[in-house]
Amino acid sequence: MKLSKLKENIVKRKSRFVQRLLIFISFVLVLTLSILFVKNLVNKYIYNGNSIVHLKNEWQKYNYQEVYEISQSILEKEPFNNTALIYHGYSAFFLSLSQTETSVSQSLIDESINSMRIALQNAKIKTVPQLEYMLGKAYFYKDSISSYHYYADLVIMYLNRASKDGYKAEDIPEYLGLSYASLGMTMESIAAFTKALLTRESDLLLLSIAEQYFNAGQMVASEQYLYRISQDCKDDKINEKAHLLLGKIYLSQKKYSDAEKEFLLILEKNENSADGYYGLGVIYESQGDLIKARSNWRTALKKQSNHPDALKKLSEYK
Repeated sequence: MKLSKLKENIVKRKSRFVQRLLIFISFVLVLTLSILFVKNLVNKYIYNGNSIVHLKNEWQKYNYQEVYEISQSILEKEPFNNTALIYHGYSAFFLSLSQTETSVSQSLIDESINSMRIALQNAKIKTVPQLEYMLGKAYFYKDSISSYHYYADLVIMYLNRASKDGYKAEDIPEYLGLSYASLGMTMESIAAFTKALLTRESDLLLLSIAEQYFNAGQMVASEQYLYRISQDCKDDKINEKAHLLLGKIYLSQKKYSDAEKEFLLILEKNENSADGYYGLGVIYESQGDLIKARSNWRTALKKQSNHPDALKKLSEYK
């Protein structure tokens, strides 16, 4: 009797153990499936879907097209989602830079500016300076690809705001210098370019400063910067512009022999330079040789049919 009861207890214990094991296994299986399900949902809707997390991940990878599309999808549902607006503006800006068709580039830059201006209205204080900086650059690029250059004042406004609000970027002075120059604000342009030289000297910057000093009538200062270019500049286009400006300086100083050397140097490197022929024409005009002068101006028009100065000169000596 006792033996049979003992066997019965053993069987019951085994049965309960098996039952508990099955419950545990079922629990683990359900938990595992639940975790996988949640993980798939997270991957689908957060890390791979139209989410801010996915948006920022793609931004870190410099995948501007993906950022543009994700932010666009978010904005269709939430038009004033500030984070989506910022990233949409930034990605549209960088995509516009890579376009070969001007119309597509213009459309993207307009979209970029619109998104960033809306975002600026409700941006966090720490984000405002960067938005102002990006808006300044966007307007600079819009100005460079537009038929009419009406945006330089906005470049100046936003970049100065960004600097005032504490944003640091080495290219700000150069953008300001170019924008001031396009508005004819010569001394402001010189100040900005000179500041740019403190962080990064380049032949293009030196040429830009020389041009502004020339516009201001300060020929000696202009010539000094052009001399710095002539030391070791390897860029043929910058060299040509530097020689052309030197030729103009010498013309203004009535140093016709020196001016002629500069224009001949240009034509030696580039026989199609309309400016070179025009400059020679001005020299001959100053010396009273109108036959050679008109000949050179006509050659300038053969090289560049719409050369404004050559057209003007020939109309004066019909």
